[in-house]
Amino acid sequence: MSLRDTFQTRFKQARKAKKLTQEQLGIAIGLDEFVASTRINRYEKGVHLPDLQTLESIANVLEVSPAYFFAEDELALTILQVVKETGKNSK
Repeated sequence: MSLRDTFQTRFKQARKAKKLTQEQLGIAIGLDEFVASTRINRYEKGVHLPDLQTLESIANVLEVSPAYFFAEDELALTILQVVKETGKNSK
């Protein structure tokens, strides 16, 4: 699986886990409501990739690490989630 494919899969999984529509996520990261759904759809389809600032905003809204989107296997994903939770609990 390519890095782009991994991103697309993880992105959609994280959005659905938070029960957000594409439009809701787009608006939550500051996109105009008229383009929010289309832009998020393009990220999920791999037509475009978000810039780093947008990726960070998406990760914050979805409550995942930006690295989550690029974790190629389940072990890496689990480690990232544990590290993120540990960081939350230590604050």
